[in-house]
Amino acid sequence: MKWFGPASLREGEAVEKSVLVTYLKKNSRSIVDSVKNVTNLVPNRTYLHSFLSGNTLIPIENKEHVKAVRQVMSLFQLILVAIIQGITEFLPISSSGHLILLPGLTGLNDQGLAIDVAVHVGTLGAVVLYFWTDVKQALIGLPAALAGRIETPQAKLAMCLILATIPTVLVGAILFFNGLGQSLRSVAVIGWAMLGFGLLLYWMDQKGPQTKQASGWSFRDAVIMGLWQVIALIPGTSRSGITITGARQLGYRREDAARLAMLMSIPTILASGALLSVDVVRNADAQLARDGAIAAAFAFIAALLALSLMMRLLRSVSFTPYVIYRVVLGIILLGIAYW
Repeated sequence: MKWFGPASLREGEAVEKSVLVTYLKKNSRSIVDSVKNVTNLVPNRTYLHSFLSGNTLIPIENKEHVKAVRQVMSLFQLILVAIIQGITEFLPISSSGHLILLPGLTGLNDQGLAIDVAVHVGTLGAVVLYFWTDVKQALIGLPAALAGRIETPQAKLAMCLILATIPTVLVGAILFFNGLGQSLRSVAVIGWAMLGFGLLLYWMDQKGPQTKQASGWSFRDAVIMGLWQVIALIPGTSRSGITITGARQLGYRREDAARLAMLMSIPTILASGALLSVDVVRNADAQLARDGAIAAAFAFIAALLALSLMMRLLRSVSFTPYVIYRVVLGIILLGIAYW
């Protein structure tokens, strides 16, 4: 096999992280030796080898064919990223950790900042719809809360959400502007976070009392949960997982802990989305807008289904299944990182 260089077929370089190869002689040793149809290749024919092709080689007829394959693969990646984000955003298993790992473990290109923003918009829509009654109450109380008049349950809820969001916004902005956040985006960090904070969730869930309800959320508890949420800036931690851990430590019932964690996600997602969208808007075009809309739609559907399932299961099941998943994935990632 031989690699196609820039002089021979430039379009091939943009086909995700797939490999364009030309079969030169039978039994050639190369990175495609493991593909299923390696014995059926035709000499001097160009093929596309990709994870997305089911570990087979796709015959490439011409440059137009390469462009068509690229479009199909890009759409596949778009939907895959959206579904992963939608499913993992509100489950206590870390959406950011999964999205960071996706390019490295599959060979796909990084999905890019614009798609990150789009899938977060989709998941935001899902949580707002699912908890619309609570969201509506917070919106009603927001003007009074901003004016310092905490005289109604609606104003109290709005103020609690503001207090819970401030720590993450401040620390997140610092990490964003000084670039420290990028240094944490490694397989080892995600593996340790998955494992360590998963076990912490199990401990707090098993030992924490279940005496408080979401209706009794206090300013003190909101600040404490906001400080717990800051830890989620470490990839692999899980924003929902760490805030649920904090809520269980404070004594909130499982379902109420999850409810508060989901409500806290709304201003946090809004804040992070606003920060990231500055660069996205500057470089936006029609195709990017279309891709973003597709990603947001699939993320919305996946998130709504995952959220509905989790909240229903919490009436009878603990967080242990999620902890088991985190521990297993964490161990696998640490194995990849160190061995």
